[in-house]
Amino acid sequence: MNRNGSRIVIDMSWFLNSLRHCFIPLWRFVGSVLGSKSKDVVLSIEYYCCDRPNPLLQIIYLVIISFTYYFVAKSSFPYIPGYYLSEIHWYLSLEAVAIGILLFLLTSFSDPGTITADNVTHYLSAYPYDNIIFSEKECSTCKIPKPARSKHCSICKRCVARFDHHCGWMNNCIGERNTRYFMAFLLWHFLLCLYGTVAIALILAGRLKELKVVYILTVYYGIEKTLWDLAPHVVQWLLGSYNTQILLMVFLAIISMLLFGFFGYHAKLCLSNTTTNETFKWQDYMELQRKVKEAKASAAALRQSISGLSNERKPSVSKWRSFFRRSPLEDVVVVKNNVYDKGFIHNIHEVVSPLSTRTSFTQSKFKSS
Repeated sequence: MNRNGSRIVIDMSWFLNSLRHCFIPLWRFVGSVLGSKSKDVVLSIEYYCCDRPNPLLQIIYLVIISFTYYFVAKSSFPYIPGYYLSEIHWYLSLEAVAIGILLFLLTSFSDPGTITADNVTHYLSAYPYDNIIFSEKECSTCKIPKPARSKHCSICKRCVARFDHHCGWMNNCIGERNTRYFMAFLLWHFLLCLYGTVAIALILAGRLKELKVVYILTVYYGIEKTLWDLAPHVVQWLLGSYNTQILLMVFLAIISMLLFGFFGYHAKLCLSNTTTNETFKWQDYMELQRKVKEAKASAAALRQSISGLSNERKPSVSKWRSFFRRSPLEDVVVVKNNVYDKGFIHNIHEVVSPLSTRTSFTQSKFKSS
């Protein structure tokens, strides 16, 4: 993964941590004003929101999608059928929202790939250690061997295979078994928001046609029939007559762009068979290796300089040549060797058909039992 993608994840993590640290001054202020019992209330709220599973963001998602659909239906459905849209979009939009909610529920309540004492042996064989960012160790909480690519979620209190991240919106971990549902959720909601944006735009364009706004502006008001002259008047008319629809269209367009970026980032991870958790591990490893190689390069350059000073017969180097000489630190290259990346076709197949859902996995489990 490139540095820009990693920087996005780091910035998001930094923002969430900063948001969480906002509780500290609030906790101190409430304690000084209302007493120690009120501090316990603030700590309980912080624990409920950040340190344990809770349906808060799930409820917010359902409220957002329900109210958005309600306002779209109330403001835009009276103009369907119209000049560009037929009445089938009444039912098509409802079905699209229902599928989105279904994917949300599927991602929220599906097993992300919980590792237990019964199946840990099979996950150990399915995901071998690369001895780079994953090495053999035991989970200090679950007291079972920790397979490669797994992580113990401190919020869900369980080890998850091929752990990606804990998603507050889903109130669930995203791991080996439900990454496919999570990706489908992101892609579908991007298409859903894009569909809503285009549909409202076509409704507004249809109203322009049906009411002959351009004709009236050019014939009765004498405005030149050019885009440069007509655009301000058309926009002014739309804002005055259909401000709710325009507000909804802008809102859906912004959300669709955010979802597209988030889906693109996770799609790139899936294509390289990498998780968000592994991204941080690779960053730490690459940074450590870069520092080690830079230290070795600096030591070698120092030895070379010392030997050059001791050799009196060595011809002097031009000042200009020494000024433009390439630094040994610029030649330091750290290569990322991801043994789990086996080609994008195999990587996609691993996401769509997780290893623990295949017949070979269940058969090996049956034989061992």
